[in-house]
Order: sequence, then structure tokens, then C-alpha cells
Amino acid sequence: MSIVRPPVICLMGPTASGKTDLAIALAEHLDCELVSVDSALVYRGLDIGSAKPDYPHHLVDIRDPEQSYSAAEFAHDATQLCQEITARGKTPLLVGGTMLYFRALLEGLADMPPADPALREAIESEAAQRGWPALHEELTRVDPETAARLHPNHSQRLCRALEVYRASGIPLSQWHARQQSVPLATHYTVHQLAICPRDRAELHRRIALRFEQMLAAGFEQEMQQLYARPGLHPGLPAVRAVGYRQFWAYLSGEYSREDAIEKAIAATRQLAKRQLTWLRKWPDLHWIYTDSAGNAVDIDESGSVGSGIVCKSPLQKALQYL
Repeated sequence: MSIVRPPVICLMGPTASGKTDLAIALAEHLDCELVSVDSALVYRGLDIGSAKPDYPHHLVDIRDPEQSYSAAEFAHDATQLCQEITARGKTPLLVGGTMLYFRALLEGLADMPPADPALREAIESEAAQRGWPALHEELTRVDPETAARLHPNHSQRLCRALEVYRASGIPLSQWHARQQSVPLATHYTVHQLAICPRDRAELHRRIALRFEQMLAAGFEQEMQQLYARPGLHPGLPAVRAVGYRQFWAYLSGEYSREDAIEKAIAATRQLAKRQLTWLRKWPDLHWIYTDSAGNAVDIDESGSVGSGIVCKSPLQKALQYL
């Protein structure tokens, strides 16, 4: 007799793709509770620049910006929430664009050395003197497998990889190869969806428009409040978030306001590109492509738009996969 596993929905996609709107529509249609999968939304005070939603989500505003929050912590918290939501007779719907969090939850994570703030600070001080590319070269010597996956300027992940190696003497890649925590699909039927504009130019247009809307909503004033806090600095994960990092540099005098805006939009585009790179390799993923009006469009086997509009809304398309 087969075991019936309760459903969990995972809704992914690049930034500004329409994930939140679709998640809310699904939640109201299917009686779901939303769980945020976003490394910026966990921080209190990062509201406008993170596009924090008004609709209730779990795992929002759970950390002070001076604190860190790891993928392992997310996997633990999200797993517990899935159990609680299911016990209430509802469906967990995990939505966001932090792909490392999704991977930790869906594939499991190996037990690794805990974060060491002193060691991390030493690595960041070394990077300030030598530059992150030099530390990337060091990682290549001790952990070539991990180094090959990281950009030489991806400071946060480089720092963690070196921290793990220096703390344990064991490369991060070997830790990942060890026994992992239980993947979510062990106890649930996992439905994986991704939403994205079919036209890359449309995604870029949405990114630029959203940043303009953030500025109009008071993002610069939000940044000034964060910048005035004595405990915050550019090395913290919260301050390194896209948009926040560039405006921190502007307030520090490194950029003009115009340059900060341009760099923030460019960095958001790069984030979307990285998210799509992850998603193209993601197994068992159902894609929902949209046009400039937000309608779901039919994509044929060649990747071209086929018969045009197949649904009035992404919700209808999503329901076909659930």
C-alpha cells in the first residue's frame, strides 16, 4: 500500500518575475500558507528595497540586520513550518528567489562547522587588503571543486568556503559529499513551479521599473536610517543585499546617487541572470512563461512562442501542474 504524502508547492523565479502575485493567487485559491524563500526578507527594516509583501508570509522579519541567517537555518525553519502548516490542514507554498535556500530544503545539507564570526572577520580583513580574487586563488588550491562554482568576487560564498576549510581542514566540497539532512520530498509530494517573462528585455524593464517605484516609495530614506545605525557595516549579509549594497556605497561617498541607481539596477539584472542559471539546471520544474501583459504564453518544443495565450492568468497555468 503506497504512502500518500501531503503536498508542498515551491514557486521559484528570477527577481521581478511576478512570483509574489502568483503565490498570493494560489494561496487564496488553494488555501495555502506562504513561506518566504528570500534572504533579504528575513531582515527587519529592509522593507522597501527588498519589496517586502503586505500579504502574510512566514520567515519574514525574523532577524535583526546585524545578525546572519544561513541556508541550514532556513532549511530547519522551513521544514518545521511545513509540518505545522500541514497539521493545520493547509498546503505550504514556498515562494522566493534565493536558490541556495531552495536547494538546502529540497536536497538537504551536510552537517558543517558552525559560523565563526572571528574567523569570518579575519577573512574579510584579508580580502580588504588582498582582494577577493586573491582569496579565490587560495580556495582553488585547497578546494578546486568549490572554487570552480564561484565567481572570484562572490564575497559571501567565498568567505564561507574559506571559513569552513580553515576551521576544519576539510574542503567545503567534501562536507557536501557527506551524509546530508533529509530532503523535503522524503515526506511530501513536492510540486515545483517557476515563473518568468518569456522576453529577457521585459524582465529588465520590470527590474528598472520596480527600482524606480522603490525610490518613489522612500528607499533612500530607508537606507539613511540603516546607515545611521552604529552596528551595521558593509560586511553584513543584510547590507550586502542587492540595492542596499550600492546605496550604502553612495551614502559612504563612493558613488554618486546616479551611479548608485545605475549600479543597483545592473546588480539586480545580474542577480536575475544567476537565478535563471540555477533554474535552467533545476530538475522536475514546470515553467510558466508570461508576456508583457502578464498573461501565460504557450512555448513549443523549440522554445518559441507557440499558439499564443493559453491562459488568462498564470494562476490558471499553474493549476494545470498541481
